[in-house]
Amino acid sequence: MSNVDIDAKIPNNVDLAGDRRLQRALEQWQPKFVRWWEDLGPAAFKRNPVYLRTAVAVGQEGWANFDHVEMPDYRWGVFLAEPEPDRRIAFGDHKGEPVWQEVPGEYRSDLRRLIVVQGDTEPASVEQQRHLSLTAPSLYDMRNLFQVNVEEGRHLWAMVYLLHRYFGRDGRQEADEMLERHSGDPDNPRILGAFNEETPDWLSFFMFTYFTDRDGKYQLASLRESAFDPLSRTCDFMLKEEAHHMFVGATGVGRVVQRTIDLMHEHDTDDVQPHGGINLDVLQKYVNFHYSVSLDLFGAETSTNAANYFAAGLKGRFKEESRDDDHQLKSVYRLVPEATDDGIGTREVTQLAALNETLRDDYTEDCQKGVDRWNRSLADAGIDFRLRLPHAGFHRDVGTFRSRHVSPDGLLLSDEEWQANASSWLPTDADRAHVQSLMVGVTEPGKMAGWVAPPSRGIHQQPVDYEYVKI
Repeated sequence: MSNVDIDAKIPNNVDLAGDRRLQRALEQWQPKFVRWWEDLGPAAFKRNPVYLRTAVAVGQEGWANFDHVEMPDYRWGVFLAEPEPDRRIAFGDHKGEPVWQEVPGEYRSDLRRLIVVQGDTEPASVEQQRHLSLTAPSLYDMRNLFQVNVEEGRHLWAMVYLLHRYFGRDGRQEADEMLERHSGDPDNPRILGAFNEETPDWLSFFMFTYFTDRDGKYQLASLRESAFDPLSRTCDFMLKEEAHHMFVGATGVGRVVQRTIDLMHEHDTDDVQPHGGINLDVLQKYVNFHYSVSLDLFGAETSTNAANYFAAGLKGRFKEESRDDDHQLKSVYRLVPEATDDGIGTREVTQLAALNETLRDDYTEDCQKGVDRWNRSLADAGIDFRLRLPHAGFHRDVGTFRSRHVSPDGLLLSDEEWQANASSWLPTDADRAHVQSLMVGVTEPGKMAGWVAPPSRGIHQQPVDYEYVKI
């Protein structure tokens, strides 16, 4: 087991004290991070004690401590999962060789780019969510928001450590620039488009944590397979924390569905908006938007970069070692979607070229599980409405569907047909205004906003009416 120095200025299990130069560099970056947090982190309740989970170890059990903490005092740190003895590269041209503890010179630029893109998403989501605490539907939800925020901050630290430790001056510059780009900034935006979208309300937040953070799960799981062992071990531990973010989304949307069901029964109507709820067709529009935006994060259906990363051993597939193939994929083929003026069809390409599409398929299968759970609630309530994921070509801005109009059912549409129907498929200004009108903060322990049902249980064996944030 590696030694966890939890009391250090930067808590870590990477022996920062044994590398004074690296320690000084990170301690010089730390005040920049704190300034960023103060300027663009949560806009309210920063100094209120919050019942937060803080990483104190990296083992499978008992790795976190729960206690009330003021967020600026949160113990952000650097944690890598335990090394796997005699770990070997599981895929690509170097399959079977020992994993790397240092960055091979020929892959330096590509590895740095992968780390920067992943790292850039972490502070972006904090910036997107900074005003949500003002309208939290309960203290339970506010606490969950803050837990997501501080862990995204820790994930930024994880990537910054790798940049500082393994990429010298270039890495230090990249780490600084991750605090200089800002979500939605017209002059210096975040790298990926989904992280420049607004998160103006809690329904958007629940959808974001379900769909977009789930993309993060699959990206991290792919990097977990990397032949660069420090990156693999970093992502392995990040995935433990990421699970909570998706839990917030899955249960959050489920609670909105349940509250809509309750209001429909209480008032014997399909239209619950006059009664302070969110209609099921509006929920479907939000699903359509957030799912489609998240699909773009996986990139085009075929990608030379993804193929090169795989061949080099830099980034694998989801659960790479459990797949029953040669793990090199040069002579294995699959079909990918192809949109032309004649319609939507498929074409055959190598699995190596189609890695983005394979990861997107895994993601879609995972997303469907949550939709199925929400639909079971509707079915159990006797309501004849089902939420569904739209066609993969719907509302896309990357890959073969870019610049094409596709209906949620997968029909290729003209510009005129799209314009005539888009308001039925995507949130309108009126939809967003209604959702926004429901966003009134609730800060009394145990109380809940009227548009969302209470959770089935509290956090870490605490009751739902626990004082998760001390107001």
